[in-house]
Amino acid sequence: MVATPIGNLSDISLRALHVLGLVDAIGCEDTRHTQTLLRQYGVNKPLLPVHEHNEAEAAGTVINRLQRGERVAYVSDAGTPAISDPGARLVAAVRAAGFKSMPLPGASSVTTALSVAGISGDSGFVFAGFLPSKAGERDQAVQTLLTEKRAVVILEAPHRMEALARACAPLAERAITVARELTKQFEEIATLPANELPEWLAANPQRLRGEFALVLHPAPQAAAADDGGRVLKLLLAELPLKTAVKLAAEITGASRNELYDAALKLKAE
Repeated sequence: MVATPIGNLSDISLRALHVLGLVDAIGCEDTRHTQTLLRQYGVNKPLLPVHEHNEAEAAGTVINRLQRGERVAYVSDAGTPAISDPGARLVAAVRAAGFKSMPLPGASSVTTALSVAGISGDSGFVFAGFLPSKAGERDQAVQTLLTEKRAVVILEAPHRMEALARACAPLAERAITVARELTKQFEEIATLPANELPEWLAANPQRLRGEFALVLHPAPQAAAADDGGRVLKLLLAELPLKTAVKLAAEITGASRNELYDAALKLKAE
């Protein structure tokens, strides 16, 4: 199981290139996509299509080759196989047939997005992958996120991103990091309140292009009733109003709107 770049071809590992050049055949999600990748590195191997629509049947072909003593690598279109990509059923079938699978680590949009979200790893995270495409099921999935205290990683395709952004409205001011086109030329990363996501997307039509990885930040810990006001008062003495409100909300988990109203009252005194 060989991880491949999620965008920038320079992210291929030396070990991945060594193995891809060593094996007898390469299973892949899309032969055209993989052929383009291999051509960049001068690798020429037989390709076996193994995708979500034929994975069970194609696993038999791979097992037949293994029984003949051949070595087979598997790659998905981008990143680490079997993580919201085909590959898991192939691994299970190979194991059931008495053969072993070896993981070759590499690029992953999940860990790449987490690394720039600025979240402490102490609380862990949940990988939600792609939320349901049907509106009702997607809204229900978002509702479950309201009670999830850990960070949550979500993947989304560009044509469904606007719908996801609207569905995230109940998350209110909970911070979310949006990572678009990771490792590619037009990579864009932003952290904002979840309920501002539709507005952020609408601000630039280009933001609806490319694949998305989103990190919903951990739910803020409940603060004592006077924590927000106390912290806000200290910050207002040194910082502009909007900056003080933003930082007080992030520090205490208090509502930004309530802190803003409180700041106006303090300024008026």
